[in-house]
Amino acid sequence: MTPFDAVKAAAILFVVAIAQVSIFSQVHVLGGVPDLLLVTLVAVSLLRGSLAGSLAGFGAGLVVDTASLGEMGLTALVLTLAGYWIGRYGETTGRDRLHAPFLSVAVVTVLYAFGLVVVHFVLGDSAPAGPVLRGLAPAIAMNLVLTAPMYALVRRLLRPAQREDLTSEVQLLG
Repeated sequence: MTPFDAVKAAAILFVVAIAQVSIFSQVHVLGGVPDLLLVTLVAVSLLRGSLAGSLAGFGAGLVVDTASLGEMGLTALVLTLAGYWIGRYGETTGRDRLHAPFLSVAVVTVLYAFGLVVVHFVLGDSAPAGPVLRGLAPAIAMNLVLTAPMYALVRRLLRPAQREDLTSEVQLLG
């Protein structure tokens, strides 16, 4: 990732993190909350890989933790793991496949919700899984609706990384 791309990704995630905390966290539909930050993190991670995804997840999580006055590092930890694993998925399969962003958003929405419950439980906080389960289906649906436009916007701003063609580097001896 070029330094200019890193600055663009950081700016996108900062703006989306502030919008998530101030606007989208107040939207409740059937018990679910849309997570534009998670969708944006998936787009950045798929396009830029695991290292950029984990750094982006940590930075975005830190902004959310600071803006929401929550426990510092809790959201950053879960988003770091989410960014890393979605980035690995993008590196190992075809990131330009049509279903990759949608599958990634659906899976990471479930894992993110349960990851937060597990981290709260480990810290000794009350971590009821009932509200998470009731709001999971609407949250997945809303995140999937946000996936196409957000992925298209991030893909336009951060051009996909080009994979090297390994066949062009092979030289025959003899």
